[in-house]
Amino acid sequence: MIDTHCHLQDKQYDGDREQTIARAYDAGLTAMVLVGCDLEDSRRAIEIAKHFSLSASAGIHPHEAKNAPENLTPDFGPLLIERCVVAIGETGLDYYYDHSPREAQARVLRAQLRLARERGLPVIFHQRDAFDDFVAILREEFVPGEMRGVVHCFTGNAEQARTLVGDFDLRLGIGGVVTFSKADALRAAVRAVGIENVVLETDCPYLAPMPMRGRRNEPAYLRHTADKLAEVLAIGFEEIVATTDRNAYTLFGV
Repeated sequence: MIDTHCHLQDKQYDGDREQTIARAYDAGLTAMVLVGCDLEDSRRAIEIAKHFSLSASAGIHPHEAKNAPENLTPDFGPLLIERCVVAIGETGLDYYYDHSPREAQARVLRAQLRLARERGLPVIFHQRDAFDDFVAILREEFVPGEMRGVVHCFTGNAEQARTLVGDFDLRLGIGGVVTFSKADALRAAVRAVGIENVVLETDCPYLAPMPMRGRRNEPAYLRHTADKLAEVLAIGFEEIVATTDRNAYTLFGV
């Protein structure tokens, strides 16, 4: 199993990071991608990924867009040449919290999309309550076939899933939310696009799956999400893992 989106650089793991990673391997994981949310967080993710032979991304989350420099390349560019860096992101739009002005979110998203196209790197997207504006920017900046990407922590409906997969050939990152009792729309969305368009993630330390909900999430809990997907799609656990691993490799090379 591959955890395509985790935040093991978070300070919540400072006391037991090595043990957390060991538990992940014991649970059957083979790779993990540490996802950066601003320049400093990306640097920290990269250093930890290098230390533990994991993968990382470098990105500016929409929450942090207000603090992003006008020109990302001087600070951002050197991070992207690190061998462990497999993607740009997470980047996108978040209108639920609006921690950054929407104009700043859009500017920083466009800048990262252009940098991803220039560097040939896939993009890890964050989208919350901004679907129409997000898709509008993708239509202007994202080139299906030439570019690759994943909408992480996808929690939308079947119609949205079909748009992201059908129009842009994006993958959907599915995590612990799919195990929640009220996530019927998400489960219908997964059925609408099939396991061929899904990758697994934890988004840890957030969104622990059932029956671990309420605890600090960690990559070892990924199996609960895979088990739920096997139930939702009525296919074997081994097929879930094999297909999502293949999708992750195609997307990131991990």
